[in-house]
Amino acid sequence: MTLRVTPGPSADRAHQLSAQHDYQLVKDSLPRVRAAALAWRNGVGALLAGLIGFGLLKGRTDVGQLASPYDAVVGLLLLAALLAGTTAAVLLLRAAHGRPAATAIKEYRAHGGGSAQGADHAEALRAASALSRGVVLALSCTALLVAAVGTTWYGPAAKEPSVEILTPAGARCGEVIRMASGLLTLRTDSGEVTLDLSRSTGIRAVDSCTPEASP
Repeated sequence: MTLRVTPGPSADRAHQLSAQHDYQLVKDSLPRVRAAALAWRNGVGALLAGLIGFGLLKGRTDVGQLASPYDAVVGLLLLAALLAGTTAAVLLLRAAHGRPAATAIKEYRAHGGGSAQGADHAEALRAASALSRGVVLALSCTALLVAAVGTTWYGPAAKEPSVEILTPAGARCGEVIRMASGLLTLRTDSGEVTLDLSRSTGIRAVDSCTPEASP
């Protein structure tokens, strides 16, 4: 069996224009991706600088003021935000400026087909992929920061240590407000109570006031 192949019709003007258009798209793909990566890098950097540097995202300065386990949750959110932000910065820099390494001849031939345009197009695809992942991670970093700050805003505060004072009239328990001239003022559920320490029979620190110990 013989297979005969004959040439097809000659390319017309429309085919030539389409081929030139495709060639120009491939040729300009890497500069376009690099320019977009620079714009996203600057925009995301300005957003994070505005949110953090100018205090738009600000909560409690000490997560130790939060009750457990909210303090640990804030710590994990901040760690996740740090990892996401660092990875996003690396990916955006990779998309904008390329890898900090020279291209090997074998890699050039494998991905570029031995032509400069092919190698640039392959690099453009890698840069576009890095740009997409970097933008997603940057936005995730912002969301994690907002979640962490929101937790510090609305998370319950850690309870202050309380003391229990034993008196002839019974036990009094509350948070210490002040002490002066042998008088101790406690904050209790029913308000402030001032006790004379010289008449107390005992004092001890407690994690929380029980109903029996409260006045």
